[in-house]
Order: sequence, then C-alpha cells, then structure tokens
Amino acid sequence: MDPKNPHAVGLGKLGGLARAMKTTNEQRRIWARLGGLARAKKHSKTELAKWARLGGRPTGTDKENP
Repeated sequence: MDPKNPHAVGLGKLGGLARAMKTTNEQRRIWARLGGLARAKKHSKTELAKWARLGGRPTGTDKENP
C-alpha cells in the first residue's frame, strides 16, 4: 500500500479547520437544520411524531424501527 501524500494530508487538515473558522454560527445552524430535514425524510410522519413525543431521535434499540 502506498503511503499517503503528506502535502495532501496537510491540505485536508487545513481545509476542515479553514471552513470551521470562516463559517458563522448561523450558517452552521442552517446546515444542521437542513441535514436534520434530509434525515427526517427517510422516516414516516407517524414515526417522527412518536419520537417527538418521546423527546428524542431513534436510538436503534427499538424493535419496530431498528
């Protein structure tokens, strides 16, 4: 297996840090909301309502919805 290019590894580390430094709290909040909506599309409205009543998201331990 070829070793990783150290320059590419360095750029990868800088890329995530640079993005985190230049984004605002509002932008991160919007992205988190959009991500949550995208994940919610995978589930039915009754499942989402049930989880909302329980006060959280599914943990994977529920036998009906693993």
